[in-house]
Amino acid sequence: MSLHSPPWELEGESTPSHATYVELFEDAPCGYLTTTPDGVITRVNRTFEKWTGHDRKTLIGTPFMDLLTASGQLFHETRYAMVLKLAGEVREVALTLECADGSELPILVNAIAVTGRDGQPDSIRTAVFDATERQDYERQLLLSRREAEASETRVRVLQDASSAFGAAESADALALALVGSARIALRASSAAVLLAESDGTLRLAAGDEETPALLDRGLLGLAHQAIESGEVVALSSLEQARSIVPGLDDALHERRMAALTIAALGTSTESLGVIICFFGRDRASDHETRDMQSALARQAAQVLRRVRLQEELEHRALHDQLTGLANRKMLEERLEQSIATSARSGRPLSLVFLDLDGFKSINDELGHRVGDKVLTEVADRLQGVTRAGDRVARYGGDEFVVVCDDADESAGAAIAERYRLEVRRPLASVPARYTIAASIGVVTWTPRTGDVVSADRLVRVADEAMYSSKHGGRDRVTSVTL
Repeated sequence: MSLHSPPWELEGESTPSHATYVELFEDAPCGYLTTTPDGVITRVNRTFEKWTGHDRKTLIGTPFMDLLTASGQLFHETRYAMVLKLAGEVREVALTLECADGSELPILVNAIAVTGRDGQPDSIRTAVFDATERQDYERQLLLSRREAEASETRVRVLQDASSAFGAAESADALALALVGSARIALRASSAAVLLAESDGTLRLAAGDEETPALLDRGLLGLAHQAIESGEVVALSSLEQARSIVPGLDDALHERRMAALTIAALGTSTESLGVIICFFGRDRASDHETRDMQSALARQAAQVLRRVRLQEELEHRALHDQLTGLANRKMLEERLEQSIATSARSGRPLSLVFLDLDGFKSINDELGHRVGDKVLTEVADRLQGVTRAGDRVARYGGDEFVVVCDDADESAGAAIAERYRLEVRRPLASVPARYTIAASIGVVTWTPRTGDVVSADRLVRVADEAMYSSKHGGRDRVTSVTL
């Protein structure tokens, strides 16, 4: 038997009957129809009837194009019919049928033009395949691709933000980097960061100059709400703003803003601040937006903890832990800077050295705790009457030093006298019978050409002047010049 013999001969079967061919046509796993060259249906199978819901009598004589949706008809006219006429066939063309019940059926179409003996088109044979599952698969594939692209974008944004945050060396620098990252990531019109201070208040660390006015119109209350709830607080429209915080909607409208979102930095038990994003149009706070803002807030909070810890360590390294004043190390650095500045400008520099009289009795009789309170009170008094720009330092024990830039002998003496009067006022932290005063030494250096002085020498001379005041009766000022 030839390999080219029909399959029924290979299997030992007889030639299929006409009924078999009819059955194969009518119940084929695809829709089948024949149309005239201009597309009018002349024959369909049962499968096509079932899929469309149209009976055969209705289908016969109907243009195939009329069974398509509006977009399908447009494609049929502009592309499908043209290719079929020129190439004689089309393969796997995606169209959509409109079924009898109004539903839509996505299909793939294969069609071939059949010519007659005269070589002219005689009919068009069309096979129609149900593409519902394929379309669902393609939709799922597209959705997965979009989700993957969104995820990739999210990761890239967070990576860029991480780099920007990592470069921040201060809390305010971090706030500025967070504002920039939030505007890019959330496509916000503007943004602002409020950082929590030690007393729990929120300080504007970065943002537009118009933000303070919004804080006074109810935005600050929403910021605290975001911190307390730990959730993203969102106002998606001016109408919603009006219903929740009356008056805030007008303030937003005046600044051409329509929506906002607020995410806390940290948790309700660890308030670090908030990031606020403003939008120029209504903006529904979807899951993706909330997740992105929360992710940025968490990332920034982690860096903020590190930055603040570093700032605290640096502060402790340069400040007295009891009084908060500059310590000896910071005094030395500041004095070296002031000497260099005076040497360049030729302007005088004064150094004031104070030692408390009567403090030892308080410390010995009332205890170190009371003594610490007295030192803190004196430090606050000194700070209160110090000129802007001058630096007060606790030199050690009950000794204080003040660096006074651009202060000649007369100014240095006047500054020292102001300190003396301030220190001798009655203390609030001890009984009235205990009093303190200050023995003060002042050294003033006026640089001359080629003149050089060291920080150690200035301190030593001021210290000697202070001891002159102490030996001369205490509670007085002794001034010297270099």
